[in-house]
Amino acid sequence: MRILITGGKGMLGRTLVRRWRATHTLAVADLPETDLTRPEQVAEAFDAFRPDAVVHCAAMTNVDACEGDPARAFLLNETATAHVADACASHGARLLAISTDYVFSGDAPGDRPEADPAAPKTVYGASKHAGEEAVRARCPNHIIARIAWLYGAGGPSFPHTMVRLAQEDPTRTLRVVDDQFGNPTSADAVAEGLTAFLARPDLQGTFHLTCEGTVTWCAFARETLRLAGFPHVNVA
Repeated sequence: MRILITGGKGMLGRTLVRRWRATHTLAVADLPETDLTRPEQVAEAFDAFRPDAVVHCAAMTNVDACEGDPARAFLLNETATAHVADACASHGARLLAISTDYVFSGDAPGDRPEADPAAPKTVYGASKHAGEEAVRARCPNHIIARIAWLYGAGGPSFPHTMVRLAQEDPTRTLRVVDDQFGNPTSADAVAEGLTAFLARPDLQGTFHLTCEGTVTWCAFARETLRLAGFPHVNVA
């Protein structure tokens, strides 16, 4: 299968390349070579590669940066996604679009069914939900895979940040919020799920693709540091 991976230089994109390069023909669309906010560059990438499927990983995922620049967040997470969806529709390519649990409020424990209404509390969540809506409107042959609290080899991710801070000063107290709930999910687990989706061309719609187990950011930080050999670092 010919698979185009947008944002292929990121953590999830690198994982997909590593896992699929022996079994599929792959191409990566990422900056600086391809700017997905420019539809002509998206069209050029599709015309050159002619993908059977596209995994759209590219996004502005820094939550604080999205809050500071909402216009850019919506440009990257909604407008660029719309360009990719349009190109998939015109080329007959199946679109697997990566979304996020931030389309929900995140203030209640427990897993949410896919049918729950979106209620984003952040610019990041709102912009990603707008991207979902663009996919649904523009490319019928799609999967929207919502992932959560992603971590994986090489980062960047929340566990990488916690370990770095602990290494810099093991005596410090790390202040981590304890009122937001989510499902820490490995990039390898997401890759396995996407592999299963590729093998099921009959599947369409929105799916939650996370690992089991719901924790707070504070609990996630404590377990990360325990496993990394820093159980003495105080997390509050």
